Amino acid sequence: MEGFNHSRVSEFVLLGLTDSPQLQIFLSVMFSVFYLMTMLGNCLILLMVLSTPHLHSPMYYLLSNLSLIDMCLSSFATPKMIMDFFAQHKTISFEGCISQIFFLHLFTGTEIVLLISMSFDRYIAICKPLHYSSIMSQRVCVGLAATSWTVGFLHTMSQLAFTLCLPFCGPNVVDSFFCDLPLVIQLACIGIYVLGIFMISASGVIALVSFLLLLTSYITVLVTIKDHSSTGSSKAFSTCTAHFIVVLMFFGPCIFIYVWPFTDFLVDKVLSVFYTVFTPFLNLLVYTLRNQEVKTAVKKKLSNQCLNLGKTTPIYSIQ
Repeated sequence: MEGFNHSRVSEFVLLGLTDSPQLQIFLSVMFSVFYLMTMLGNCLILLMVLSTPHLHSPMYYLLSNLSLIDMCLSSFATPKMIMDFFAQHKTISFEGCISQIFFLHLFTGTEIVLLISMSFDRYIAICKPLHYSSIMSQRVCVGLAATSWTVGFLHTMSQLAFTLCLPFCGPNVVDSFFCDLPLVIQLACIGIYVLGIFMISASGVIALVSFLLLLTSYITVLVTIKDHSSTGSSKAFSTCTAHFIVVLMFFGPCIFIYVWPFTDFLVDKVLSVFYTVFTPFLNLLVYTLRNQEVKTAVKKKLSNQCLNLGKTTPIYSIQ
């Protein structure tokens, strides 16, 4: 907290995505639609998993955790970005900026470990189906989810411990729509290039190693599926391929931004939009709404609600 007390900067200026008023209106509408659909869809998934007994399985337990993380990842910066499209002065307090860094690394770190856990679940289900129930027990599932949040918390605290020790006494312009570590530490009043690039690149290396683990897992699963020529295997192949595309879209921007920090690529902003806005929405589509069991549960729930509404609605006769 020492860096907190000696900081002379009380707020940061966010440059946002664009200066064009017409483009800002378009982006605000588009991001609002994506955000609302992401939040409503993931709330629906959580409700379905909690209220449907046959969805109380390891895969859907992990999927419900992913839905919760995606709701959090969508909310740490997107609502402010949408409001800033209509603001003349796009600023954020020092405390707010530090909070965004904390939540960004907490949720992304947690999601990385959770995606690895989900790939492990699919690996066991497809490659070792006879041992699935004994390996993926309730205790193991809770442990995987708890490990994901613990690793995410430890990761973000390591980043904050470094950031809060830096003095911020002059420049305060962040060339993005939210505070991220590579952009913020460049504004420190001391030369920390070597240490800073080491700390940030460590996040990129973690993302890269995690991606390689996921890649190995999915390749193993796909090879196993290929050896079984059936309709079910074809469906599993299609599902795993779609899952891997989403994983690639999540890890790609993270690896690019954090393995090569302190670059002036304009594409960094676009990549940041991918893993804060689009990836949570794609997770909703690929991991859950394309799942037949989830779609069946949603349709059944909606039909029951309609039937209950019809029974409770009074019918008046015209005399």
